[in-house]
Amino acid sequence: MTTAQATSSKTGDPGMAHLGQIIAVASGKGGVGKSTVSTNLALALAAQGSAVGLVDADLYGPSVPGMLGIETGKAPTMSPAGKVIPAQAHGIKVISMGMLTDDDKPAILRGPMVSKYLRMFILEVEWGKLDYLILDLPPGTGDTQLTLAQSFPLTGAVVVSTPQDVSLKIARRGIRMMEQVKVPILGIVENMSGFTCPSCNEVTHIFHQGGGAKIAASLDVPFLGAIPLDPAIVDCGDEGRPLVIAHPDAPAAAAYRDIAAILSGRERGAAGIPTPFDWHWDDDASKPKPSAHAAHAGGAAEVPVALDRRDGRTLVLRWLDGHDQQIDVRDLRLACRCAACVDEMSGRAVLVPAIVPLNIAPTRIWSLGNYAIGVSFSDGHSSGIYTFGHLRAMVAAEVEDV
Repeated sequence: MTTAQATSSKTGDPGMAHLGQIIAVASGKGGVGKSTVSTNLALALAAQGSAVGLVDADLYGPSVPGMLGIETGKAPTMSPAGKVIPAQAHGIKVISMGMLTDDDKPAILRGPMVSKYLRMFILEVEWGKLDYLILDLPPGTGDTQLTLAQSFPLTGAVVVSTPQDVSLKIARRGIRMMEQVKVPILGIVENMSGFTCPSCNEVTHIFHQGGGAKIAASLDVPFLGAIPLDPAIVDCGDEGRPLVIAHPDAPAAAAYRDIAAILSGRERGAAGIPTPFDWHWDDDASKPKPSAHAAHAGGAAEVPVALDRRDGRTLVLRWLDGHDQQIDVRDLRLACRCAACVDEMSGRAVLVPAIVPLNIAPTRIWSLGNYAIGVSFSDGHSSGIYTFGHLRAMVAAEVEDV
């Protein structure tokens, strides 16, 4: 994966526990019904008694407000604390670009503004205490997906596909992208899976059959279920009353409830360092807390369970497989793979080691989702992303303890 530049601003908020489990609903391509799945899944979780928020993260093509009957084009109400008050519909809280703009006013945004709005939708909304925050992602593997993976501790992703071969192949790419940024794949949902004739009840598999289960098996990820085609889904979406609300007895509504039950039954808690964190190098109080999971033989080699400094010149990492590693901080600076230090086309280093001061030191180290750290240095450099795989591969000496 090509190294992108990280923002030098703080990438996480230690006060995010109130958001509960953050679940991204993703797809490799458009037109697979991802927003419909996101909306009905959020409502199915709420029907189980959970407090649920829904973020329409498709800033260019927001569709969630229409599906939930939320009025658009009005300026949002602000709380006394200066946060946006989310809309409420059918028992869930919602934020969307579609609530801020009229249908005839497209959102014309460059990458940095996309990141800004996404962070605002998550961190600057008065969500209250949630059990789940569902993120309805746009299709593809671009700025939105990378921003969310880098900035927030995602519990995992639900990948939506249809049974068509082309959709399944593109879904595979989306899954691989999530795996590269260490976002757990919670499972695959096969949408538009078979059409039941309302007159004779005969099932016709318009887009083939069983493709979602097969790709889940081939990638060793869970298959969450198949949602049948139902004309009422379209009508309900247009009317602002999603299927699980308008037709709770429909087979598709039952499928959504089953998927929600599977997700709510998952045990939460990754083995790595708790994220997010923002460690100011000279401040021990801001160091990331070690993982509650003890290192053990057979543990994952690229999952850190503790991050520390032995002295002002040495970063120390302990990995889940029990390996302890120390890295000289100047070597860390020289190993940066950002576009300013390495030519992205050829992979050739362009950083001249002689210009890096011998006494260089980190100033901040912060979490980038579940897969990397960002580091700012005393020479002003702050655009490097150090994946856990990159750090583990660096030559290191054994240390006694962290």
